[in-house]
Amino acid sequence: MAGGVARGRLTEERKAWRKNHPYGFVAKPETGTDGSANIMVWHCLIPGKSNTDWEGGCYPLTLHFNEDYPTKPPVCKFPANFFHPNVYSSGLVCLSILSQDNGWRPSITVKQILVGVQDLLHQPNPNSPAQSSANHLFVKQPDEYKRRVLLQAKQYQPKM
Repeated sequence: MAGGVARGRLTEERKAWRKNHPYGFVAKPETGTDGSANIMVWHCLIPGKSNTDWEGGCYPLTLHFNEDYPTKPPVCKFPANFFHPNVYSSGLVCLSILSQDNGWRPSITVKQILVGVQDLLHQPNPNSPAQSSANHLFVKQPDEYKRRVLLQAKQYQPKM
């Protein structure tokens, strides 16, 4: 009955999120064409942190949970070709707390994942590159890296 555990945990996390979540963040289950919620897929928006080059952007991230959650972490993806040293060209996020073999713990919550990804945006880990061109710019050409980040922040400005 692992699926029941995953769905129960996600239902509780959704309730907790609705009561208390970080300002500017959005996280909600996918809505089907019939209006039903798919608790196993969450569509999220992560605001760029104030006083960073990412500020002003609101970055879409999808969390795909499997029936083994919370034993196994969700798959977290930005849109394809998202520019960041720790995001693969497919959009897959490379972050230790999302690694089953590295930093994942079943006690980690959706809120902690999203805040962790927000922190990763402005504090890339050059020792774990997922996108070599972005990592090269981050390490060797910081001015060009900043220019690309600022362009992406404009691309993902919130729609009013």
